[in-house]
Amino acid sequence: MGKFKFGNVLVVMLVVLMLGACAKGSAIEVGENAPDFTLTDLNGNKVSLSQFNGKVIILDFFASWCPPCREEVPDFIGLQNSYGEQGFTMVGVALVSLTEAKEFASKMGINYPVLIDDNKVSVLYGPVRSIPTTFVIGKNFKIAKMYIGYRPKAVFENDIKELLK
Repeated sequence: MGKFKFGNVLVVMLVVLMLGACAKGSAIEVGENAPDFTLTDLNGNKVSLSQFNGKVIILDFFASWCPPCREEVPDFIGLQNSYGEQGFTMVGVALVSLTEAKEFASKMGINYPVLIDDNKVSVLYGPVRSIPTTFVIGKNFKIAKMYIGYRPKAVFENDIKELLK
């Protein structure tokens, strides 16, 4: 009888775990509206994501100490140069201090807005647990794609070209 009860408890626990794993958490999903937020940029200005509404946006959560994040930055600079005049903007959200973000942006020559996370936006968009985490947002302000980890420039370039049509 003891084995039967233990087996039932085990089955119930597995079902609960599986349901929890399949349930939608707080993560933003493709097709949903991008949550708006306001953060401070490297110059102390307040910047809202909605300021870029009507543009294709790449929203990248990164840290200066993260090797894949550092690897993507030159590509993002190039994309901003190539498509910035066509209705695209790159936005970085730094998961480091203002001082670290300023030094990193200066060293890398970042040519797009870098905002400092307030530990609320990274939760709102995930929560972001791995970096880089990158969202591609269409002109309609809907999440078109989400990437966790490094992606080559061509992936983002294809997304931008498709969404600028």
